[in-house]
Amino acid sequence: MGQTHQREAAIFDAAIELPLEQRAAHLENACAGDAALRRRVEALLNASETSCEFLDSPATPEAAEPTNVLPPSFEKAGDRIGRYKLLQQIGEGGCGVVYMAEQEEPVSRRVALKVIKLGMDTKSVIARFEAERQALAMMDHPNVAKVFDAGSTERPLTPSLSPDGGEGA
Repeated sequence: MGQTHQREAAIFDAAIELPLEQRAAHLENACAGDAALRRRVEALLNASETSCEFLDSPATPEAAEPTNVLPPSFEKAGDRIGRYKLLQQIGEGGCGVVYMAEQEEPVSRRVALKVIKLGMDTKSVIARFEAERQALAMMDHPNVAKVFDAGSTERPLTPSLSPDGGEGA
């Protein structure tokens, strides 16, 4: 991990343990006038504090019953997302699906590509996704994924239908 990232992580780790009313003074002192560093640490703190309602425990057992089912992801092997060709799904969590993909430019390599599930693209989920991405980018360890790229796609919330009733492009 680079020295800048180590400092950022150390400031974040100390700040997250403090009560909210003490964080500003800590950041002022720890960042020592480095506005860019302070913005990065504040962004991490804000993302870590964002509530994610879908992770909250239900108040009653009845509330644990699913009330709606999210549609399946429309991505499948062979599809392209930007400069990545999806090869196969390799994992799935509450918010996203991870695919083995092939990056074709600017270099050719196999990568893991995480995509937020349809219906889960709320502000709080996206903030958590960004915080995860930033945390991974700050780490340098052989057992931790490296972040090569990040972005968003434009995809419809529902598939379009062709005139014959099948799914369209």
